[in-house]
Amino acid sequence: MSNELSTEGSAAVALLVREELARRRLSRQWLADQAKVSLSTIEKALAGSRPFTLATVVRLEDALGTSLRGARPSAEPAARTFAPDSMGAYARPAVQWLEGTYLTLRPSFSESGAVFAYLTSIAWDDAGGHLTFAEAARTDAEYEQKGFVSFPNLSGTIYLVTIFEGQYRVAILNRPVGRAAMSGILLTLAAGEGAQLTPAAVPLALLPTSARAESEVGVIRDGDRCYAEYRECVDRITQRGYARFPD
Repeated sequence: MSNELSTEGSAAVALLVREELARRRLSRQWLADQAKVSLSTIEKALAGSRPFTLATVVRLEDALGTSLRGARPSAEPAARTFAPDSMGAYARPAVQWLEGTYLTLRPSFSESGAVFAYLTSIAWDDAGGHLTFAEAARTDAEYEQKGFVSFPNLSGTIYLVTIFEGQYRVAILNRPVGRAAMSGILLTLAAGEGAQLTPAAVPLALLPTSARAESEVGVIRDGDRCYAEYRECVDRITQRGYARFPD
């Protein structure tokens, strides 16, 4: 008699394995090495293209130090609780700290030395089963972006990605320590000559608004109340090596 789990049983085990890996921020390669199971076997079972065997489940339980049997499968919660593999397969409990509203700062494209400030909200999309982001309070509201959040386990880097009619715009951010700012790079298009759009890369900082009394938005110029603070937040990205812009 085959020792393969039923389709429902395999789905339940796959759900628990993905949750454990996401919660502990462990890679599938680590699990394969610890359980002495081929990575290909784990990948296929987690993808649902082949069932788990009882022997494999026992090895995974030993590696993770937790029971994977006796779980009740639930397709709907899985769809709502885990991001797709293409976004990093993160579990919602592991990324809830990222949800909230952030003061977003970058150099102004239109005025040299000025800082462009606006708001970015990050929230969980129950229907899609992943984090999304949306910009607001931009003086150029027609360019406000929204998209999805990718958070791969391997690097721990946070990506805010917009895809619209074949066009991409990406923010690449370092994971913060505690409630500090997320710092990184924005890759986008800036207005060039006439109607031309020019590829641009600039420092980008996201500061949690929950830790601030108020946040001034718009084009912040030298002499404005928040200018010194905002400019320092943008400048320290390169000064402290949070992002690199080689000469």
